[in-house]
Amino acid sequence: MHTLSRIAQALDAPIPSGALPSMALRGVAGLNDAGPDELSYLSSRKWLKQLPRSRAGVIIAPRSFKIPAETRAIILAVDNAELAMATALRLFAPPVPAPPAGVDPAARVAQTASLGESAAIGPFAVVGQRAVIGARSVIHPGVYIGDDVRIGDDCVILPNVVIRERIEIGHRVIIHAGAVIGSDGFGYHWDGTQHVKVPQIGTVVIEDDVEIGSCACVDRAKFAQTRIGRGTKIDNLVQVGHNVIIGPHCIVTGQVGLAGSVTLGAGVVLGGQSAVRDHVKLGDGAMVAACSAVAADVGPQQTVSGLPALHHRQSLREQAALRRLPDLVVQVRKLQDEVDRLLAAGR
Repeated sequence: MHTLSRIAQALDAPIPSGALPSMALRGVAGLNDAGPDELSYLSSRKWLKQLPRSRAGVIIAPRSFKIPAETRAIILAVDNAELAMATALRLFAPPVPAPPAGVDPAARVAQTASLGESAAIGPFAVVGQRAVIGARSVIHPGVYIGDDVRIGDDCVILPNVVIRERIEIGHRVIIHAGAVIGSDGFGYHWDGTQHVKVPQIGTVVIEDDVEIGSCACVDRAKFAQTRIGRGTKIDNLVQVGHNVIIGPHCIVTGQVGLAGSVTLGAGVVLGGQSAVRDHVKLGDGAMVAACSAVAADVGPQQTVSGLPALHHRQSLREQAALRRLPDLVVQVRKLQDEVDRLLAAGR
């Protein structure tokens, strides 16, 4: 529970005149669900008409919005309601259960491993030979960390993550449950009778402030490295192939597949279930719509969609034309019948 004063201070938002700074708020909810002792927020003008009906005690809203006069809630005016709500949610978020600092008796930590100050190793975790775990990093139960892995400070590795040998992870990285980092890249050659496995002897480098979702897989490089740039966020169930280079601050959403040697520039956004074929390059700020298949390079700041992916406007035109196709087929048949009739009459 937090007071209005505490929340306003965290958001750097003024308290409206007449509001009680000591007002207690017990949680956060949506506009339609929040009660008088709860906080909500408004980020789009399309929801303005709902404000008078909301029972929320306090609502975060952009200062540029004209709030209906009949709104009963206290309005905290901010520049960016989404970012402000993220800050508010951190205040109300319950602590994530974590093992205490030190090594749980049920863990297996190699004698040659190095643990930083206040690092925590949970039960049934395994830490391999010469592995390095940074200060204050938390290794949850059931995690496997292979030989010669290096993990930076303040990282959180959640249950049942597998980090294979010789992987390098920066500071403040979060890896969610069930992810696998450093599996062999998918490399085979046909010798005439069978698929011959190509050894994958490279590594994976994950830079600072990266977050990787549950059950995501990041394959090691054939040689050199697969690299995830600083600040990049990867959703659940994403496949990152061998030798992929992802630039800083990219967003890769659920079920995306990146084939081998794909390169993403800075700030690239990939929509859900999109796929990028091997060796394709996407420039800085490029965006790929959901369910698209990218088979050719995409320039900086371009938006593409479709299968195969085209410039978004071109893709929309083609989709619109495709919807008209059944009617056009009927018209063509009628025209053909008329042509046949005229030809028959001319005989």
